[in-house]
Amino acid sequence: MRNILRFLKGSEPIVIGIVIILIVQAYCDLSLPKYTSDIINVGFQQNGIESPVPETIRQSSLDDLYVFMTDDEITIVEGSFGVADPNGIRSLKKDVDISKVESVLLLPESIVYQLQNVPEMGISLQDVKMALASGAMTREQLRGQINSMLAEYEELDANYLNQIAVSYVSQEYSAQGIDLSKIQNKYLFKIGGMMLLVTLVMSIAAILTRLLAARTSAGIGRRIREELYTKVMKFTSSEMEKFSTASLITRSTNDIQLVQMVTVLLLTMVSYAPILAIFGIIRVVQTGAGMGWIVVVGVAALSALVGILVAVAMPKFKIMQTLIDKLNLVSREILSGIMPIRAFHREKYEEDRFEEANTNLYKTQLFTNRTMTFMFPIMMIIMNGLSVLIVWVGAGKVDVGTIQVGDLTAFVTYAMVIVMSFFMLTMISVMLPRAVVAADRIADVMNSKIAISDPDDPQDDKIKDCKGRLVFDHVDFAYPDALSNAVDDISFTAEPGKVTAIIGSTGCGKTTLINLIPRFFDVTGGQITLDGVDIRDLTQKTLRDQIGYVPQKSMLFSGTVESNIKYASDEVTDADIKEALSIAQAEDFVNAMPQGIESPISQKGANVSGGQSQRLSIARAIARHPKIYLFDDAFSALDYKTDVKLRTELKKYTGDSTVIIVAQRIATILHADKIICMDEGKIVGEGTHQHLLKTCKTYREIAESQLSVAELDMVGGAS
Repeated sequence: MRNILRFLKGSEPIVIGIVIILIVQAYCDLSLPKYTSDIINVGFQQNGIESPVPETIRQSSLDDLYVFMTDDEITIVEGSFGVADPNGIRSLKKDVDISKVESVLLLPESIVYQLQNVPEMGISLQDVKMALASGAMTREQLRGQINSMLAEYEELDANYLNQIAVSYVSQEYSAQGIDLSKIQNKYLFKIGGMMLLVTLVMSIAAILTRLLAARTSAGIGRRIREELYTKVMKFTSSEMEKFSTASLITRSTNDIQLVQMVTVLLLTMVSYAPILAIFGIIRVVQTGAGMGWIVVVGVAALSALVGILVAVAMPKFKIMQTLIDKLNLVSREILSGIMPIRAFHREKYEEDRFEEANTNLYKTQLFTNRTMTFMFPIMMIIMNGLSVLIVWVGAGKVDVGTIQVGDLTAFVTYAMVIVMSFFMLTMISVMLPRAVVAADRIADVMNSKIAISDPDDPQDDKIKDCKGRLVFDHVDFAYPDALSNAVDDISFTAEPGKVTAIIGSTGCGKTTLINLIPRFFDVTGGQITLDGVDIRDLTQKTLRDQIGYVPQKSMLFSGTVESNIKYASDEVTDADIKEALSIAQAEDFVNAMPQGIESPISQKGANVSGGQSQRLSIARAIARHPKIYLFDDAFSALDYKTDVKLRTELKKYTGDSTVIIVAQRIATILHADKIICMDEGKIVGEGTHQHLLKTCKTYREIAESQLSVAELDMVGGAS
């Protein structure tokens, strides 16, 4: 999880903005149940009358209420209503403190209403008036007795008294001839309009949240891909072997996609759920229904469910990503090796290998999916059970008047909101474990230490006018974890304007030696200098800008002939391309193509022959005009005639450059200025062809295996 949050670094302002919008959305979302409650409680049960303080009241009704008030309370009420009109109706003044008047009227209105409408009270309003008129009791005594009777009759709270008082107001309005349906409709339209407005705000907030989350996650995905790509581009063979190509492809695609998808959910569902839950709990407390324990039970049950399922499934999620790597690896090997597979009739073996990798992934995914399928039915049982429990407990409270029907409806909604918040967190818990694993795998690549890096104090300025003189000074190199050196105590000099050739048996270290020059690997002993500067003191870009490299296995990229040659440098011109193709003996076959240099080249040069691919690779190196040419067995696919022509033209073109050729064929290096013969990682001979034939047994054995006795005598090598 830490790595997922780390990827959000730099997006803090947007995240804060999203949280603010989510708070607005949650407030609106939780306001709707309150409006629904008001519609039921006030709109329907109270005919749209919101307050126990009437807008208009008859003087006779006020006189009835005064019976149950103190002199101070009567003064307050008298000052709150204006002078009676000809019909004896008094109107509420505009500047009155409604809450103060309400506290005064609440109890008298409740008493009068019950005395007028509840026979079970055993006393009528007329009886009370007569008792007061006859002096049988004082107003205070009467009020105390009435309160005692009411307390014995029913345990009332402020909410219940408010309902009775509003019923009194409704009765008063009817007596005045006021149309209650108009009051009700006005209230319903007002609350309905508020609900529409809140819904609109909530919808806009939801759209903005998802828009910002989508843009943020897409930006994070793009940034991770860029960083991952930049990091992988710096990898040496050691890092590539550590992660494998198939794994890096999975991490760069599937893993990043998972992180991107979960980022959207984190910024929407995961952020919204706790906000909604907190606001929901506050609303539950505000209802005063005394049923909060039901919500606690539901949340505890959900938490236990999620905890168990995640604990069971998490280990499998970690294994799943590794199995995806394995499946990608097998698929990649089969697709890239389809020709030898068919040639050796190994289709059945490869099918079984793919089936094994596919089945392992299938079984793991099936296990996790089956585990998570238990979640949703159990969640629905908990939610529905919670609703039943709330209604069952709440019905009793409605019956005794502790809460109203609308309040119960709102409580059910709030409880479901809280549960749904945990439900959303549960849904994300299905994807989050895989995303956490994916993020950790991406972080492993990004945090990996690069074996070869640029120096802290580069000496690039010392080779501004690079001549290309390379010196190997007692160079040793061993591959990571190898038991012995691949090359050992190598010392020689490659001079500008001269061709230095390296030959030897397969596996003797020729390619390894070449790969040390552009720092594909760093020497483990000794040093390599360029114009007297240790190549490790140069930045990799500066060093490689001086090199034209043709690898042992030519590599072309999907595009055109032109794009492949210009791949060497952005400064390559059309004239450079034409010249390079001519020198590389590729001009004829390129011109014969339907579109010339604009002809398409497929991935890895699959639509050209091996010899054509090599010549295009050579042309790419030539077009760069480097100071150092490295040809790693780059002429092996060429016929002898093309080989001779190419080297002849190349010698004219590279007159002042350093040329190093690794070759298997004696004919390719016959006329090199210096030939280095290697065996088992060491130099066993150095000199010209004639000199080595006389002085180096290993070289002569190679020559005798490739040249006839007549050819050996012709070049003056016979003893």
